[in-house]
Amino acid sequence: MVLTAEQIKENYDVLIKGIEKYVTGDRKQKFLDFYNSLDDRIALLPASHKKAYHNCFPGGYVEHVVRVITAAFKLHAVWSEMGMADTFTEEELFVSALNHDLGKIGSLEEVSVFPSTDEWRKKNLGEMYTFNTKNEYMTVPDRSLFLLQQAGIQLTTNEYIAIKTHDGLYDDANSPYLKGFMPETKPRTSLPYVLHQADLMAARIEFEREWNGKFGNEKPKQRVSKQDRVNTNLDKIGSGKDNLMNLVKNL
Repeated sequence: MVLTAEQIKENYDVLIKGIEKYVTGDRKQKFLDFYNSLDDRIALLPASHKKAYHNCFPGGYVEHVVRVITAAFKLHAVWSEMGMADTFTEEELFVSALNHDLGKIGSLEEVSVFPSTDEWRKKNLGEMYTFNTKNEYMTVPDRSLFLLQQAGIQLTTNEYIAIKTHDGLYDDANSPYLKGFMPETKPRTSLPYVLHQADLMAARIEFEREWNGKFGNEKPKQRVSKQDRVNTNLDKIGSGKDNLMNLVKNL
């Protein structure tokens, strides 16, 4: 996929407008200063170094972040409708989604990746970018938190844990946070789960956009879903205990 310069700028502007809308207090300006100081690097960054992953193209990082923010707010509405306790704010949701992958930008001094010049690796492995080995190794969540610390931006406990664990149980390091069996060891907010689901959804959609159809996996033929059959049967049989039993038998 290729984004135009206009699309890249529009996506980046979404992040800046989000900071202006949702972030409060003195850290609003700190976020603006941080993002504006690295705007070109962040705006042009890919989300992944390899085509087999997601959004491996210039501007892919910001497009992914915008999709995660959008998904996070939509999922927040779903969780709330289903009865989720009110344990985090919209600001915490936005800040966590905005910065969940911030560590992918590299360090303050060094970029994270360079466009690859190895034609063999690009053609045969799909590695379109090469990692910058001048950066000290850190996991993406750890570098995200470290960068925010360097910028003097204080996070809430909810934000810290959400960013730290946004990869869910794909990362074994998150097990102590997410696999606790006692109430006192479980997260005290649903924010980490909402953020993880938003990130998972966004990455999957981006992967499908790139790869669906390339392996002959065409869209399935239109068919009547089970829900359609349920609705049809409901129209036919009305209500009542006996009718409900008939409905179950017809599924």
